[in-house]
Amino acid sequence: MKRPREFVVIVCTLAAFLLFAPLALAVEASSGPTLPSASPPPADQEKSAHQLTTSGYQAYDKPSDVRPSTVQPAPGEKSEFEKYVSGKGPSATSLDISQFGYDLFAKPPSTFAPTLYVPVGPDYVVGPGDTIKVDVWGKFEGSWNVVVNNDGNISLPKAGVFGVTGLSFKELKELLHKNYSKYYTGFEMNVSMGPLRTIQVYVVGNAQRPGAYTISSLSTIINALFEGGGPSKTGSMRNIQVKRNGKTVVTFDLYDFLLQGDKTKDVRLMPEDVIFIPPVGPLVGIAGNVKTPAIYELKGETRLLDLVEMAGGITGIAFKGRVQVQRVENHHARTMFEGDLIDVENTPAKNFILQDGDLAKIFAVADTAKTVTIAGAVAHPGQYGVNPGVTKVSDIISLAGGVLYYTSNQAEVTRVTVTQSGPKTDIFVVDLARAMQGDPQHDVPLQMNDYLLVRTVPEWNLYRTVTLNGEVRFPGTYTFKQGETLSSVIERAGGFTGRAYLRGAMFTRERVREQQQRQIQEMVERLERELSGSGAAQIATASSPDDARMVQLELEQKKHFIAQLKTVRAKGRIALNITEMATFRGSAYDIELEQGDTITVPSDPKTVQVIGSVYNQSAFVYEQNKEYDYYVNLAGGYTSNADKGNTFVLQANGTAIKAGGSFLGFGEHLGSGDTVVVPEQIERVAWMRHIKDITQIMYQIAVTAGVLIVVF
Repeated sequence: MKRPREFVVIVCTLAAFLLFAPLALAVEASSGPTLPSASPPPADQEKSAHQLTTSGYQAYDKPSDVRPSTVQPAPGEKSEFEKYVSGKGPSATSLDISQFGYDLFAKPPSTFAPTLYVPVGPDYVVGPGDTIKVDVWGKFEGSWNVVVNNDGNISLPKAGVFGVTGLSFKELKELLHKNYSKYYTGFEMNVSMGPLRTIQVYVVGNAQRPGAYTISSLSTIINALFEGGGPSKTGSMRNIQVKRNGKTVVTFDLYDFLLQGDKTKDVRLMPEDVIFIPPVGPLVGIAGNVKTPAIYELKGETRLLDLVEMAGGITGIAFKGRVQVQRVENHHARTMFEGDLIDVENTPAKNFILQDGDLAKIFAVADTAKTVTIAGAVAHPGQYGVNPGVTKVSDIISLAGGVLYYTSNQAEVTRVTVTQSGPKTDIFVVDLARAMQGDPQHDVPLQMNDYLLVRTVPEWNLYRTVTLNGEVRFPGTYTFKQGETLSSVIERAGGFTGRAYLRGAMFTRERVREQQQRQIQEMVERLERELSGSGAAQIATASSPDDARMVQLELEQKKHFIAQLKTVRAKGRIALNITEMATFRGSAYDIELEQGDTITVPSDPKTVQVIGSVYNQSAFVYEQNKEYDYYVNLAGGYTSNADKGNTFVLQANGTAIKAGGSFLGFGEHLGSGDTVVVPEQIERVAWMRHIKDITQIMYQIAVTAGVLIVVF
């Protein structure tokens, strides 16, 4: 027979029986396998120069155990000055900013290497290894690919052998045309470059990866720096030197390229050039409300305004009235002084010269917005800016999109005034209709931080709904009016069908469900405190390792039991004695409806379920006037762990009775749709014997949630 589950108080088993294993296996299980130690997580990638944590300053008087390192920091590692600024070095603050520009070289160098197949400009200098393509047509024709040999010469038919090393590409084309003009007339010539040669250069000094590099003959200083990983954190970004034949031919400042896009000094390299990166110059940091907070390298005399400009200028929310500077004096101690940026361009004292190790912080403006808050029945509630003493109630109502159609004429203004004895709160009511007409007694000027509550009409609610399921003539979701009762909605739904089993009707309410859930949670929390209170002390006082393992096993069992209880969810059922409409209407059970109520009316199941500590949990055909023992015997009888004295019956109408007695005054005979619950003996578990009212708590959870908790 099909089991109609929509009407029965569903009692389900949350967990299978946990069988006790032999002591040796239990001890082994409690100790658990030894887990391999986890490998340390990878170091965090270095934050870009645009990232900044603007938290407040921390104490910087802790002793340091940091020692200088001779190893160059990798691109993802922090330099000593970065650690100093970020609070991870000796006596540092908590500002996490990075040295400017070094993250440019974090990408693979192959991404930036110039290709060998690109058009060359007229100033390209030809050298050994270059391939020259010559095409001639007209009165005579020919096509030749020649490679400049190690002597710097090329050989062409008729024109012979001649040197080209050191010539620009423009000069090469002119030379070839001139040489062929000696022998031919009436021809056209095209000269182009084939695959370009490679050259070897050296990147030395404070580079990330110093060494010799073979690069394209079109490469510039920046290309070579990318090959060498760029300057290390101890290398200069502003004084990169190119040495050729023992002389410095150019000094390149990477800041010109990064801050202004200027590559005029990014010259093309020649074979055997040396790119020397000297140690980094003086470093200063700027944090807070600038567009590019970072640590910058100084070059020459640099003032505060120069540093702000290097950082992209201040942001739109920066407060010009305060600049905090930390400075190391004579490599002995750190001091702090305050300044500002007001008229700094014309005030030399404010635009002071920076020193190595300075750290400046630009703060944000104070949050002193003059606003009022409007809430309630307006189109756009929220905060609005006001001119205190000028902006009126009608102005704010208009800014908020006007009132809604269900708005009351009354609004409430809450005003907090600062006094020397403390804040003073005043609450007064205004008439919105008169305020919108400009009545000065109600269209009052608002002050900063006023709270305007626009009320709705009394007891406003668009509509309330209740859901009817099962054996009613027209099931569905129905609206109801204030004070309407259950019988009224059932009659509107056409009344009950001929198959309706009224004894099994289930009525649930959200407010009741929330209350039941809180009660379950409180009981579970109390149990958890009682179960865990003595666990640690028992392990500490165990007389032997075996006893300690057994106590540990009990702790694991307690955690599993509590985890089961935490999954229990209340149903919110209210037990109602629903009868035919003639007697139900106006009775004590004909209760007023609330939003979200649900009633489910099943058909007669004609079954009785038996669950819990029996040998065959199942549903059996209902036989009239049979007692619970009859159905327990059909289920195979009690198990050895059954708690016979606490067997109870969950009736189809939501009430519970104790078998062999009465909780609520009912007899022992079962009805169709009832459930016989045979709990197991909780007292057989040693650690549960001393828990107060454990049986009662388990019973309450089972009745409230319709769930049978199986301990083991």
